[in-house]
Amino acid sequence: MSQVLIPSTFPASTFKLNNGLTVIHQHIRCTTVVVVDVWVRAGAIYEPDMWSGMAHFLEHMIFKGTECIGPGVFDQVIESCGGVANAATSHDYAHFYITTAPQYLKETLQALGDLLLHASIPESEFNRERDVVLEEIRQATDDPDWLSFQALMEIVYERHPYSRSVLGTEAKLMEHSPYEMRCFHRSRYQPDNMAIVIIGGVEEQQALDLVTEAFGDFLPPAHYPHLYETVRPQIQAIRRQELRLPYLEEARLTLAWTGPGVEHLRQAYGLDLISSVIASGRTSRLVQKLREKLQLVHDICSDFSLQQESSLFTISALLQPENLEKVEGLICEELHQLMTQPISDAELRRSQRFLCNDYAFSTETPGQLAGLYGYYFTVAKPELSVTYPEQIQSFQPLELQNIMTELLSLDHYAVMVVQP
Repeated sequence: MSQVLIPSTFPASTFKLNNGLTVIHQHIRCTTVVVVDVWVRAGAIYEPDMWSGMAHFLEHMIFKGTECIGPGVFDQVIESCGGVANAATSHDYAHFYITTAPQYLKETLQALGDLLLHASIPESEFNRERDVVLEEIRQATDDPDWLSFQALMEIVYERHPYSRSVLGTEAKLMEHSPYEMRCFHRSRYQPDNMAIVIIGGVEEQQALDLVTEAFGDFLPPAHYPHLYETVRPQIQAIRRQELRLPYLEEARLTLAWTGPGVEHLRQAYGLDLISSVIASGRTSRLVQKLREKLQLVHDICSDFSLQQESSLFTISALLQPENLEKVEGLICEELHQLMTQPISDAELRRSQRFLCNDYAFSTETPGQLAGLYGYYFTVAKPELSVTYPEQIQSFQPLELQNIMTELLSLDHYAVMVVQP
């Protein structure tokens, strides 16, 4: 199957500095703000199992300062400039972003660079911030959606790091030490793993000069224990798991399949389109059949999540417990029909318009563009981020039928049931 080609019309400029750091810049003249989004290949998949939760915990500790910036000082710098800052960690990445006015870019960028490159991870703050993360875990385990999703990830991905919660576990977090975290930081927060995305009202040369100044002094890299054994997640049979949670009012049913990672991006985009055909919007197949016509579900949706090593395709429904078996059978029946009879042109065009419009709406602001380019840097190449609409529009029914037949086997999928 053909792979996605990199276009020659990528609207941003990409640079590789002498130290290996990637800089992505796009000047938008009509805006009076600048977004800086720093993306690092330092997500949870890079943790050894014994350091589970380290990447997310490190995101917290980054803001505890350096030898030059004390705890809480970075927030004061950003707020004094009228800006905002935040951060997030996932399996594939960690990223840190600020929004500010152009005249404050130098001050805020230098502070951010110092935090990311020279985080001191002070012992005096370590236990205090660990308590904050532990409270996040406790809150998550009170959320039925989080519990069911995490249980699903465990049966889908088994020994792969995608099976682990990004938050880690209480037991593993209690074993972490500041020294281990410094090792993880100095191994992953290196220029080859990092991209600085700057978008908004700043000229190219000024942006490059400021990044070179703020991100020119990386600490020497450290080494840490061997990573996980590389395994391709693959569901070999129908795997089932059930949770019972007394405070639920309705049951939740999720069917899941693994999909290709970014090495087969064309197939991944095809699954995203299939997901839209199946259960995105009121006129989609399963919504029409199971919710509107048969009224067997309160809600039903399909989702595709692109990940670096193995993507996730899901179909989820809210329903009464007595309808679980019937609804699963009808979902599989609909999938089988799609595998034997190509999607109609009308369905295909509707879903193509929906996804392309959704893409357009999600790339309207400098912050959205910075997130798009940075995400693709961590999992693939930033230039591929703009191929999505053209790729979606180019699919034909027969190719989608082949993708479904190959990747959405009705003999190999995971089932997660959560009941009251």
